[in-house]
Amino acid sequence: MSLAIQHLCNGLIRRSIELRAMYRRASTQVGEPGLRTVLDEEAQSLSLVIAALQDQIRSHEGTPATRRRVLGAVRYRFDAMLPRSDDAWIRLLARHEQSLLRSFERVITRVGAGDVEMKAELHRQLPRLHSIDLDMHSLAKAIGVGH
Repeated sequence: MSLAIQHLCNGLIRRSIELRAMYRRASTQVGEPGLRTVLDEEAQSLSLVIAALQDQIRSHEGTPATRRRVLGAVRYRFDAMLPRSDDAWIRLLARHEQSLLRSFERVITRVGAGDVEMKAELHRQLPRLHSIDLDMHSLAKAIGVGH
């Protein structure tokens, strides 16, 4: 695996770690018990995506990311300080989920034929990300927010 591909994939891992932290935070902050459960499940799904990408990088003797970006940590602390309604959490998470999904799709295109195994792993994770995005889209639609 080239360093460029490792760098791209580590970027996805870091963004996924940030979003997982946001889901976990939201699951402790929202008032609706059913929503708490859904958000916790989405965080668990992201954990599976993160672990799969980290394992793929390790299998090529690379060093996978294990923490979020510095900017992401600052943004997370700022977001955590703001009181949010359940609707606001859904809007925020839906927006970030959509962004992560687009990032995965861009990285798949950039990896191209450069690393067939990593491209295959990224493709294997897409259905899980699409499922999370669909859940968030459905929640956003239920509260009357465009996604």
